[in-house]
Amino acid sequence: MAQSLLIGVGAGVVAGLLFASLASGSLLAVLLFYLAPLPILIAALGWSHIAGIVAAITGAVALLFAFNLVFALAFLIGIGLPAWWLGYLAMLARPVATNGSEQVEWYPVGRLVFWAAMLGGMVVTAAIPQFGADAESFRAALKNAFEQMFRLQTGTPADKPLELPGVSDPNLWFDFFARIIPPMAAAMTTTTLLVNLWLSARIVNLSGRLQRPWPDLTTLSLPAYSAVILAVAMAGTFFPGMVGIVAGLFASTFTIAFAVLGLAVMHALTAHLKGRMFILIGVYAAILLLGWPMLAIMFLGLADAAFDLRSRTAQKHGPPSGPVV
Repeated sequence: MAQSLLIGVGAGVVAGLLFASLASGSLLAVLLFYLAPLPILIAALGWSHIAGIVAAITGAVALLFAFNLVFALAFLIGIGLPAWWLGYLAMLARPVATNGSEQVEWYPVGRLVFWAAMLGGMVVTAAIPQFGADAESFRAALKNAFEQMFRLQTGTPADKPLELPGVSDPNLWFDFFARIIPPMAAAMTTTTLLVNLWLSARIVNLSGRLQRPWPDLTTLSLPAYSAVILAVAMAGTFFPGMVGIVAGLFASTFTIAFAVLGLAVMHALTAHLKGRMFILIGVYAAILLLGWPMLAIMFLGLADAAFDLRSRTAQKHGPPSGPVV
């Protein structure tokens, strides 16, 4: 117990420093900021969920004394608690009887992806009241924040109209940003949690402290109701006001969840192809460089959820020769 507490305190300090690096505004600081959940997840996966929650609380307390309450709460709600919860779930297990012998069933990876999508939407939803109580005030506050940011970058005084190169009406540009940034932030939160969960699991596994066996990610599957949540969220984006904004957040996070499912399907379907490595490299490169191929991968995940493409392929070619990381 004492070791878990010490590990949690150390991990919390590191996580707080990574989170606080964003204040410098440099590109490296942004990359470090996205790694803020990593120490908490390492503590939770490698030691215990107690170490994870201690890390989350320690990081928040450190930021409270170094900055202010808002900064501390932003870390605790946006980074600390979501990372601890995913780490806690990842190490959940229960005994099950299989063929007369008792084995351990670990919390499914697909449900971790589901929770990352839920957390991504909830984190950004929790941040909305800081900008406004209704849709109009929320978007107006975001527009004003973007305008002030551009004024600082361009050195334009507040009493002069802001001019942006190649933009005839800056207000339309700021309005566009105010509409797309919230769902993008939710999607990025989900992606950040999933990447840090995978990275922390790899680190802990290499150290020999990961108690659960490494899963075969090609078998990943989302809960059946995930598609219903995505459909309802997509439909909700057509509603006016705050309902449409919040629905857009969860539509974006579950799009990421089904894209992850689509990547698992792609790995499984290409397992028997000779040029598999080149296909995978090409797909991942297209996603990183262009972005929009992620939508095609998301539809592949939806198609598998509806038609069980992997089982059909396995019946035809047999299962893959080994697990895919």
